Amino acid sequence: MNIIMLGPPGAGKGTQAKMLVERLGIPQISTGDMLREAVKEGTELGKKAKEFMDAGKLVPDEVVIGIVKERLAQPDCEKGFILDGFPRTIPQAEALDKVLEELGKKIDYVINVAVPNEELITRLTGRRTCRQCGAMYHVVFNPPKEEGKCDKCGGELYQRDDDKEETIRQRLEVYEAQTAPLIDYYGKKGVLYNIDGTGSIEEIFQGILKVLGA
Repeated sequence: MNIIMLGPPGAGKGTQAKMLVERLGIPQISTGDMLREAVKEGTELGKKAKEFMDAGKLVPDEVVIGIVKERLAQPDCEKGFILDGFPRTIPQAEALDKVLEELGKKIDYVINVAVPNEELITRLTGRRTCRQCGAMYHVVFNPPKEEGKCDKCGGELYQRDDDKEETIRQRLEVYEAQTAPLIDYYGKKGVLYNIDGTGSIEEIFQGILKVLGA
């Protein structure tokens, strides 16, 4: 079963992907993890990616696609995989189609976790991170026992720059412009399933399992 997880920043698709990994026993493949792995292993493509990452630039599509292809060809992907955070654009989706064709695979389900923008902003701006141990809290959904203090180590809680409202609105605009067209792209292929991402984690998970017939 080959799955793509779609959804804006803060929709919770990473959490759902991890739960699917446990349920289905197939790997979750996130572009970030793949790039770091390729860099660590020092593959040709990993070295190329490192040059861009070190310069603070986006890794070009052809390098990312090459790394995705290497990853999907590995034995643990034989029974299926969950792509999380890739593809992000139509050109990437078209390149992925070619790669899968070469590998004799296809995408079975594209799960789009849909959440209204205002809810995403509430979710993301409420996140707080411990400076010392990195534990995550949320002022509404998961507040610390004592305001501004980590339950685990007593460290100071702070709001990351990328969790500030103006940054989040910018990220959502980028998502709308680049990634939202994929909803249409996969809709036309008949593999897109929209999931309401506003319920509890467990409710959303059950909705996804229903779609997958798992």
